[in-house]
Amino acid sequence: MVHSMTAFARTERAGTHGTLSWELRSVNHRYLEPQLRLPEAFRDLEGSVRDALRQGLSRGKVESAPPYPLVAVAWPGVLVADGTDPQAQNAEAMQLFNQALDELKNGRGREGAELAKLLNERLDAMTAEVATLRELVPQMLATQRQKILDRFTEMKAELDPQRLEQELVLLAQKSDVAEELDRLSTHVSEVHRVLKAGGAAGRRLDFLMQELNREANTLGSKAFDPRSTQAAVSLKVLIEQMREQVQNIE
Repeated sequence: MVHSMTAFARTERAGTHGTLSWELRSVNHRYLEPQLRLPEAFRDLEGSVRDALRQGLSRGKVESAPPYPLVAVAWPGVLVADGTDPQAQNAEAMQLFNQALDELKNGRGREGAELAKLLNERLDAMTAEVATLRELVPQMLATQRQKILDRFTEMKAELDPQRLEQELVLLAQKSDVAEELDRLSTHVSEVHRVLKAGGAAGRRLDFLMQELNREANTLGSKAFDPRSTQAAVSLKVLIEQMREQVQNIE
């Protein structure tokens, strides 16, 4: 399963000395970037909190609602620490934080599943587009070949076999998109595999989006028929839609 980098979590526990709560919010980021601001009563927990985040998450900017990035609420009258055992208080706070972190991870997992669904739908659309174009290439090539012959006839020029052969060779070279179609199919299969494998897949998927876009661009530059041009445009639209979604994957 892949995970989104976008999620929100809040845990709260009321005790005899007041109420303790943690609020976490994560958004997409190239690396893991925790932003912490703990009350003085819990300042000693910063190292443990950072360690827990590093062990639980691989990417994303972790913060909380304004005005503080990550906050354990300790306003006057909300959390009263007088007379409590600091070690027990810290242990309780970390236990509650781990619950919040689990909730955040579950949220990222649920959204990741939705992102994977959207990506798979677009991958299936790309597969269909590539298959259709493969079938059309011979037909488009025959049409272009006939246009060349008709042009020579309209010019009422003698068909110079050498000139005609050159034209047909150039057409064959320009219309040879088998390699691009093969690479598109290979990359689509790899994206499917990465999504199924799950884990920290965001960077790998981002790289694959670049490769898919490269092949779609080459396909567009080789287009010699309105149908192949439209296919290249459709592929690029699908790839761009996927690229935007991939930016949110851990």
